[in-house]
Order: sequence, then structure tokens, then C-alpha cells
Amino acid sequence: MSVDIPVKGKIAGPADTKRRLGVPAVTFMIIAASAPLTVLAGGVTTTFAVTGVTGVPLSFLILGGILALFAVGYAAMSRYVTNAGAFYAYIAQGISRPAGVGASLVALMAYNLMQVGIYGLFGFTVSSLLSARLGISVPWWIPVLVCIAIVGWLGVNRVDLSAKVLGVLVALEFLVVIAYDLISLAVAPEGVTATSFSPESLFVPGIGAVLSFGIAAFMGFESAAIYGEESKDPKRTVARATFAAVAIIALFYAASAWAMTVGAGPSAVIETSTNSGPDMIFAFLGTNGGVLLSDIAQILFVTSLFAALVSFHNAVARYFFSLGRERVIPPFFAAVRTGSRAPFAGSLAQTLIAVVVTVAFAIAGSGSELGELYPVLTMFTWLTNSGALGLVLLMTVVSIAVIGFFRRNQHGTGLWVRVVAPGLGFVLLAIVFVLILANFNVLLGQTESTAATFVLPLVVLLPGLVGIAWGLRLRHSQPGLYARIGHGSED
Repeated sequence: MSVDIPVKGKIAGPADTKRRLGVPAVTFMIIAASAPLTVLAGGVTTTFAVTGVTGVPLSFLILGGILALFAVGYAAMSRYVTNAGAFYAYIAQGISRPAGVGASLVALMAYNLMQVGIYGLFGFTVSSLLSARLGISVPWWIPVLVCIAIVGWLGVNRVDLSAKVLGVLVALEFLVVIAYDLISLAVAPEGVTATSFSPESLFVPGIGAVLSFGIAAFMGFESAAIYGEESKDPKRTVARATFAAVAIIALFYAASAWAMTVGAGPSAVIETSTNSGPDMIFAFLGTNGGVLLSDIAQILFVTSLFAALVSFHNAVARYFFSLGRERVIPPFFAAVRTGSRAPFAGSLAQTLIAVVVTVAFAIAGSGSELGELYPVLTMFTWLTNSGALGLVLLMTVVSIAVIGFFRRNQHGTGLWVRVVAPGLGFVLLAIVFVLILANFNVLLGQTESTAATFVLPLVVLLPGLVGIAWGLRLRHSQPGLYARIGHGSED
């Protein structure tokens, strides 16, 4: 997500740069954001452990198909709507401004939950690594607080990680995952079978939780539109890169999740992932691929998590900035630092949120029977999947927004693009959303619903209702401001 800085009466942004990006470059940036080791070691192992469902590989293929339908209308609309608020602007222009304000607060909450939730996985990973390799016992929350401080410093000083460095790290991640896949297929204690792709392995109680974990793996696929102003041919690059990214992510993660079931054995993968958590992959590599490969994988896992944390932090800070700039939230959040022009108010707000939530989980988890896996099975699982719930809701509403947008002006698009594909996307995403809600207790690892089963979804949904009410109030109290909602960066 790019940040627009006022310069001599105009808005300086991506349009001020040369159009250099082609389809491969944009596709790579999208896939890099998905962090393959983070998804496999953190997301897939946790999915098996929490849900007890073996059909995880099939879920990636199904979600890939659904998101491809969503992307048809989304990519088409991206040609005509450019705004750092992304979903917020699409819904404001396709449905209504009050709905757009509601969407903006849901998005802000969802991205914060995703970012803070990843800290739980980061803390567990660093703590485990220090214990295993250096014999140092460190509570999980200490590495988290140190990391929050570093990420926050980078945010307020607008220090971006080198794209070249990230490119090398992501490439190494892919190589490690591919090596893991090949070794798993070679080991195959129960033989190479495709049972995890069978419908009966997925369509069982807990499917909603599986889909929630799975949708989180695709987070960022919608970001191709952000690079439109920097693309050589925006009308083609954004659409092609989006479809390419969805296809590659779906196929790669489906294959890797399948390899995990084969490497551990279909009958043992649930128990192994439950007992080991993210360490499952590294222990397997250490036994079957050598200690050096395992150590490299763990280091890359830490760097992958750190890069994801920085990326989400910057996205949240810029979302605060974008909404503050349009005065949807208090304008204080649009404040930038004089020297670096970094959105420091949004950065500080996100840092404070991360600290408060981490301390709360550290206190609540003291003496927990979950032991070392506490931050993974609570902070990481609860928050990232609540964030994923918000993302699914936003995409569901955006599907309707696409239909509304092209109803006013068809822009020469065909019926498939403006109605059929987004309509199918809406129906399927709505089904996924309902399944996630219906299985939320499974997602939390509960046999029966508790207060958390209802509170966490409300944390995501209530800001949307508050935002709609706020938007309706702005329509009457500040009509000039209201007119700019969803159009803040347009001339």
C-alpha cells in the first residue's frame, strides 16, 4: 500500500515514478508477500493441529478458484478506481459512501489483527530457536517486544527493507519449501497417496476453520492494483498479475500441504502437527535432510516473519494515514514526519496496539496448559483468523460493489466481467464467510463455544456498523467532506 505525501499543493505518489513494472515483476511482489515458509510452517501446520481436518490441500485449490472469480471484476474495476484505501474506495464508489466508511474500519481492524497475530508466531519461533541452538530459555513475549520496537523504529523513520534483499530471501524460502516437498515425497512412510485431495477429507465439521486459515495465505493477492500507476500497461498488467499470483499461490500451497501429509503420513499428520506446531517442518528436515538444512530453514522462517511484520506494519500505518487524510478518522492520523515524510502517527498507533495486545496475551498465558505453543494456538491463531474473517467479508462486499460500479457505467466491459463473475464470487465468498462463522469455535480449538467464539468476530464486524453510522452522520454534518469519501487521491 503506497502513501501519498502532499507536495506544493498536489499529491505525490506512484504516478510520479516511471512505468517500469511488467507482469512478472508485479506477480513476484504479490507472491513474495505471501511468505511461503510462514504459510507452510506456521499456517498449514496450525491448520492441521487446530481443525483436525486432512483436506487442507484441497482447500487451497477451492479457494484459488473462488478468488479467481473475485479477481475478474476486481481487476476490471482497478482500471478506473485508484486510491490507497483499496477496498474502502471500491465499496464507497460501487455501493455507497457510508458503506465505504464501514469497510474502511473493518479493513483497519483486520490488518491490525493480522499484523499483531503474526507476532505470536514470531515469538514462539525465536524462543524455540534460542532454546534449541543456544540453550537459552527466553519467554516468547520478550523477542516480540524487541521486534515491535525495531519494526516501529523502521516505520517512523520510513526505512524500507531492500527489495533485492527480500527477493533473495523469498527465493531461498521457495527452494527450502521445494526441498521439503521432495524429501517428504521420498520418505512417504505410508506411501504416496492423494487422499487429502478427496472431498470427504475436507467437507467435514471444521471446514470453515480450514478455509479461514487458507484465505489468510492469499493475503496480499489483491495488491496488484496498487502497482497500477507503476506498470507498463496497467489495463493488462494488473489483471494478468492478479490471476497469475492466485494460480501460483493455490497450486504451490496445495502441493506443499499435500507433501506434508505424505511426509508425516496421512494417519499421523494431525498428531504430529499438534505436538510439534511450526517445529514439525524443521524437525523433519533435521532428521531427513540434515541439521544444516533445518537451521537454514529456521533462520529463513524468522526473516520471513520479520519481513511480513514490517510489510503489515507499513500497510496499517498507511491505512491510518489514508483515512486520516480524508478525515474519515481523526486527521491526527494523517500526520507525517518532517524529515522522512513517514506516516509516523499511524506507525505509532500500530506499535502501541501491538504492545498492548502482546502484554495482554503474555499475562493471560502465564502458566497456561498449552505450554510453549500458547502464543501459536491463541495469539497467532485467534487474531490472524479473525483478520481473515474481515478480509473475506470485505471481498464479499466488494463483489457487490463491482456490480454496482459497472451498472452506472459499463465502460465497455462484457456481462461476464461486470455481473456473472462478481455475482458468482459474491455467492461463493458469502458461503465461505458463513462457514467460517459457523465453525469459529473449531478455529479457536474449542470443543464448545465460549465468550471468545462470539467476541472475536464482533471485534471485526462492529467497526463496520460504527463506520456506516459515522458515514451517515457525515452526509448531513459535513457534506463537503462526505463528497470526497473514497475519492481522496483523485483529481
